[in-house]
Amino acid sequence: MKKILYSLALLISLGSCQKFEELEKNPNLPVQVPADLVLKNVLMDMYEGTWNKDSRYNQYYTVNYNYYGNNEYDWTTASLRYTTLKNVVKMEEEAKKNLNTDTNAYAALGKFFRAYFWFWMTERVGDVPLKDALKGEANITPRYDTQKEVLLQVLTWLDEANADLASLQAAGQMTLPLKGDIYLNNSLNAWQKTVNSFKLRVLINLSKRTDDADLKVVSRFAEVINNPTKFPLFSSNADNLQFIYNAVYNKYPTNPDNFGNDATRQEMSATHVDLLKRFQDPRLFVTAEPAEAQLKKGIAATDFNAYVAPSPGLSLDLMSTGANNGEYSFLNRNRYYKSYTAEPTVILGYSEQSFTIAEAINLGWVAGNADDYYKKGIMANMDFFGIKSGTNTVVFEIKNNGIPTSQSFTITFDPTTYMNQSLVKYAGNNADGRKQILSQKYLAMFMTSGMEPFFNWRRTGYPDTFATSGAGIGSRSIPRRWQYPVSDRLYNETNYKEALNRQFGSATRDQVEDELWMLK
Repeated sequence: MKKILYSLALLISLGSCQKFEELEKNPNLPVQVPADLVLKNVLMDMYEGTWNKDSRYNQYYTVNYNYYGNNEYDWTTASLRYTTLKNVVKMEEEAKKNLNTDTNAYAALGKFFRAYFWFWMTERVGDVPLKDALKGEANITPRYDTQKEVLLQVLTWLDEANADLASLQAAGQMTLPLKGDIYLNNSLNAWQKTVNSFKLRVLINLSKRTDDADLKVVSRFAEVINNPTKFPLFSSNADNLQFIYNAVYNKYPTNPDNFGNDATRQEMSATHVDLLKRFQDPRLFVTAEPAEAQLKKGIAATDFNAYVAPSPGLSLDLMSTGANNGEYSFLNRNRYYKSYTAEPTVILGYSEQSFTIAEAINLGWVAGNADDYYKKGIMANMDFFGIKSGTNTVVFEIKNNGIPTSQSFTITFDPTTYMNQSLVKYAGNNADGRKQILSQKYLAMFMTSGMEPFFNWRRTGYPDTFATSGAGIGSRSIPRRWQYPVSDRLYNETNYKEALNRQFGSATRDQVEDELWMLK
């Protein structure tokens, strides 16, 4: 018995010599991870899916049955990206360990990711913590930087990322040394183009702040356009930053697996369809199906009048009745449901960049031919949807004795004829021309680019087909921002209230109807 008690006492004394931090360590968990694995996680957080609530906020399609969702702008708090930014910091730390240098491609991309995600956050809520953020226990109540301060830092990071990537390439390094890139094949040149194209997106989103002497929106934009060697940009769809689906994993959100669940509960939106019909645009035929009721009237599938879509503002009961009666055009089921590998989801693309430059020329920010960039943006998107000059075959689904069957027809696309239509032909560097640019930009972003189509409408009011009222949208006007996360209010109350008071004139006002500084 004495021996047993002695053994127990010895074990207790030995255990008491160990620190708690040592005892809590799990030997089965890794304490380090290669930078390339962290990079993949960060890149996945850049991907914003499609055929979801965000896409309905962009008014590309509508839902007619409440079980599957609605078309209301019912957002409240934002989900911010600080966890992603922590992973960016970890990626930088691990790259330094793996490569034994602070100067490396992952550090350069880290600056871009910081710019990307902080811009993502500030354009949703306004002021956000930046300088005091990501410090862990060293500062658990960070101060909110003003939106202007955030934007200035975003632009600084983008310039630094561009310079760092250029220096690495000049030294002979053309790819990410540890790989891990799921978008651009580890090419530093491709990432440099992405950095600069994104900078143009940031600057065009500041079109209402060209008066700010510190942001220098116009001169910064002109610097990029006038120095293509220093600031390389996208030159075709091949440069697109995009998420590509495959047949094994990462299935496209609409595929044969869920056809029965939502194919007849999601029809097109009048915001998108009516704009395509206004321009007699062939993209309507490849993205939507003709309405059954119109076909039964004898209207041909090649007739733009065969395509009908409800306004997002229509109440769900009326929308559901109309859908059941075959009055509306559904998304092209042959294109979006019969394949697991539909078109990629573009995050940032050449077509968007072309329209951005066209708008800048229209506004007088830079010299150049706005019409040329306008046409490049249109043709790049036609190509994205597989619409070529000449004869194109379109396949769609139609019910035959209640059974969906494939049918096809051909259309002829002549770029010159399309561009010379009175409503499409560029009206010049004036308000009408800008409206055309922004309307075509909206069409080009169909079901891609996250919330950027909405942000363009919020900034400019285009496209003018955007529904802004109605029972389907909800009782209030379309929001202008998101509220801060509840955790801000609970755990960083003093700084949270200071930020609210600075932006909106009240320490208790955190409303979705309030305007951001960048849009005033």
